[in-house]
Amino acid sequence: MSIASLSPLFSVSPQIGVKDIAGIAASGFRAIVNNRPDDEAPEQPASALLAAEAKRLRLAYAHIPIVPGQMSDAQVREFADFLAAANGPVLAFCRTGTRSASLWALGQAAQLTAGEILTTAARAGYDLSALRPRLEGRTA
Repeated sequence: MSIASLSPLFSVSPQIGVKDIAGIAASGFRAIVNNRPDDEAPEQPASALLAAEAKRLRLAYAHIPIVPGQMSDAQVREFADFLAAANGPVLAFCRTGTRSASLWALGQAAQLTAGEILTTAARAGYDLSALRPRLEGRTA
């Protein structure tokens, strides 16, 4: 599993499995966000299975499913609220990590410039340049 850090308290990864959660907890993460809709791909584990294992290991867990190309402002707010309430580092995942990185980026637009966000994402291996107009529209 490849984990990319976007900030000291937030990282993203591609799809995780139930067996990965113990390692995620051991790495210091305190919360997991699943940004994949259930049944997006036949091989992905159901969110309920991931949530049960996270709970067993005392990790907070949220399922904020994002259909590719259909990320709403309400979902961005829900994601940002979860991150703000998290008690420690958060790992978010989707198929490749891009939707999770995009949610983070849009949630940061009031604090960081579009350029800072895009540079941070690029350093982590995510090209979010298509979000630039939306990021610039969200800046305070």
